[in-house]
Amino acid sequence: MKIGIVRFPGSNCEVDCFEAWRVLGEDPKMIWHQETSVQGYDLIVLPGGFSYGDYLRTGAIARFSPIMEDVIRFAKNGGLVWGICNGFQILTECGLLPGALLRNRELHFICGPQYLRVERDDLAYTNQYKQSDIIQIPVNHGEGNYTIDDEGLKELKANNQIVFRYVTAQGEVNDQGSPNGSRDNIAGIVNKEGNILGMMPHPERVVEEIIGGTDGRGMFLSILNHWERRMKHGA
Repeated sequence: MKIGIVRFPGSNCEVDCFEAWRVLGEDPKMIWHQETSVQGYDLIVLPGGFSYGDYLRTGAIARFSPIMEDVIRFAKNGGLVWGICNGFQILTECGLLPGALLRNRELHFICGPQYLRVERDDLAYTNQYKQSDIIQIPVNHGEGNYTIDDEGLKELKANNQIVFRYVTAQGEVNDQGSPNGSRDNIAGIVNKEGNILGMMPHPERVVEEIIGGTDGRGMFLSILNHWERRMKHGA
């Protein structure tokens, strides 16, 4: 599988993503943000970090990096695009995903393990989980408070676009389960077609027991499984 990881000025999780894929036997490539083409790739990853120092607004400047024009084209043509943390913020800024990420509820930067509930198990990113699985994935952000208006939330629910929710250890969706105040405890969403995933937690940090757990490994394996099935059927 041909995997491209976009590196912006200020990114700091691209190497984590790179190594996570290498653990699973893949050979990802870094794509500098000033490049203008993602042709030939099967998956584009927009990693976490602080692109352009988070100046103006998180993801607002990175959205205009030269590479993003072709990432948008790639995504709209059905290509897999995975935005993690700052990558999720960039996806909302460029309009590939609805809503916005605001300052955390308590206005503090947060970093630590977080329970999530898997809401969909039929996606390229989640087919190795079961719906309602409770997994633990680290969060690391200051502006992860997912916000959307009433009509937008209604549409997300109607189209089954909510992929992960923040929950307690018991799987409860409530204020205690949310680290940042996100509306409806939303931690990750997809577009209507299901090929673009944005999420605030960092699955690339939990793919090996030696670094704290393997709950994120399923997302990487899901993508590989999806790609292998497509290749088998000549898609």
